[in-house]
Amino acid sequence: MRERFWERFSLEELTSQEWEALCDGCGQCCLLKLHDDETQELAVLNVACRLLDIGSCQCSDYPNRFDSVPDCTQLTPARVKEFTWLPNSCAYRRVAEGRKLAGWHPLLSNDAERVHRKGISVRNFAVSQDDVPERKLEEHIIAVLPIP
Repeated sequence: MRERFWERFSLEELTSQEWEALCDGCGQCCLLKLHDDETQELAVLNVACRLLDIGSCQCSDYPNRFDSVPDCTQLTPARVKEFTWLPNSCAYRRVAEGRKLAGWHPLLSNDAERVHRKGISVRNFAVSQDDVPERKLEEHIIAVLPIP
């Protein structure tokens, strides 16, 4: 990977390896969301996609995730700004907005566990989709965001 690529190149100019390395490993994009068409709000749940290994905050079947979960969010450089629900801490969002990476980011800290110790990841609060019946999803709302 190119040195400090996230500061020197736009998201569109990143190689696939650099794009993947930019992920901070928080798992927040893997939390389920409920869209209310009436209010134009998005409810974020503490329920993670069934493929998310909550302990590592990594997808358990990343290469085949779209086959297993057809509505899996595909984050691309062109779509980052569409996903207004991405947390302010998200490296993709930060770079797209012209901000620096957080000091705890693995590319700066050389410590993939730091995102967990800092409480940024979902490791300490997410539950698996497999453990929550669909009828009880609304009980797991942790934030409601307006959709611009």
